[in-house]
Amino acid sequence: MRVVVGGGTGFVGRALTQLLRSRGHQVTHVSRQGGKDRITWEELSHSGLPLCDAVVNLAGENVLNPFRRWGDAFCREVISSRVDTTKALAEAIAAAEQPPRAWVLVTGVGFYRPSPTAEYTEDSPGGDFDFFSRLVSSWEAAALIPGSPTRGVVVRSGVVLGRDGGAISQMLLPFRLGLGGPMGSGLQPFPWIHIQDLSGIVCHALEKESVRGILNGVAPSSPGTSNGAFAQELAAALGRPALLPVPAWAVRAVFGAERAVMLLQGQRVLPKRTLESGYCFVFPELPAALRDIVA
Repeated sequence: MRVVVGGGTGFVGRALTQLLRSRGHQVTHVSRQGGKDRITWEELSHSGLPLCDAVVNLAGENVLNPFRRWGDAFCREVISSRVDTTKALAEAIAAAEQPPRAWVLVTGVGFYRPSPTAEYTEDSPGGDFDFFSRLVSSWEAAALIPGSPTRGVVVRSGVVLGRDGGAISQMLLPFRLGLGGPMGSGLQPFPWIHIQDLSGIVCHALEKESVRGILNGVAPSSPGTSNGAFAQELAAALGRPALLPVPAWAVRAVFGAERAVMLLQGQRVLPKRTLESGYCFVFPELPAALRDIVA
């Protein structure tokens, strides 16, 4: 299978590329700079989609980059990096003489309203209550190609856990020093997924012709994981205590009130359709996932 991956040079893209190539698939990235097995976004708009069997979009500016101040300019960048790239790929698919068979977009569980008690499946409503939910709605709407023969799948990802990037890369040092702990109350749900499983779900969606629509990219046990429980498990995997909570005011001070919601609140998300589609999780439980990452 020939797969075109938008934004495939980041943390998730590297893992997905490695998995796809290990399964015998050819991968071409769409990125800001050209090179071997790459085309630029400008080349995509001018020359169209290379001949391929499937397309994936992973592009998106890191929303929780602590070095970027939350303001109008950064908001526009966050939206453009997701919605505009998705629209560009969807338009290229629609214009292709030989359209690909599958089109997979990875978005986020921010679509669902944060709640300490509600549980959400792929059929649950959401998408219109704050900046991030509306972002996911616009992002997913940009992927729609009316009348296209290309099979569409959207994977709504939780917090991605892996060795070479993502959330844990910023947490490891304080936790290794024994300075880690929960954020805010620690009671908020923490929807998580191991990088191998997010890559695996995308690969599963590409390879299995019956898969279409929304899949939740979270581990089966994640609805029972709180932020505090995650902190305790990460500390245990490192053989360290987790005694120093990060107060909510400090999180807001660093990230701004709007972004802090992503860390101080959370959603209990179930991968109902993902499991029904036949995907088997490599890391369904948090302790094993964290041991694999910090080993």
